[in-house]
Amino acid sequence: MEVQIFGVKKSPATRKAQRFFAERRIKVHFVDLAERAASAGELRRFVQKFGIDALIDRDSRRFRELGLAHADRPAEWWLEKLVEEPLLLKMPLVRSGNLLSIGEAESTWREWVKR
Repeated sequence: MEVQIFGVKKSPATRKAQRFFAERRIKVHFVDLAERAASAGELRRFVQKFGIDALIDRDSRRFRELGLAHADRPAEWWLEKLVEEPLLLKMPLVRSGNLLSIGEAESTWREWVKR
């Protein structure tokens, strides 16, 4: 098993995900969104499974700074915005093959490891 984690180093939830998989000796490929944004294609996988609203962290400081609280935009606009502004994403985004999770999802990760 191998996982890919999208997040930022400062995020406690991202560090928790990294620790979870490291403790189980599962190979982790970490993508620091502060250094390199996720591609639209990669984010589209998460959107197809969870919907665009599940990816947007409406409680984040960046969301407030950009004044997006009342933004009523189509999903494609949000997808472009999330590529430009990765700090708007709920973190971490975790992928293992076709398995996906958003945020702290330890119970989901445990199911993945059992397989």
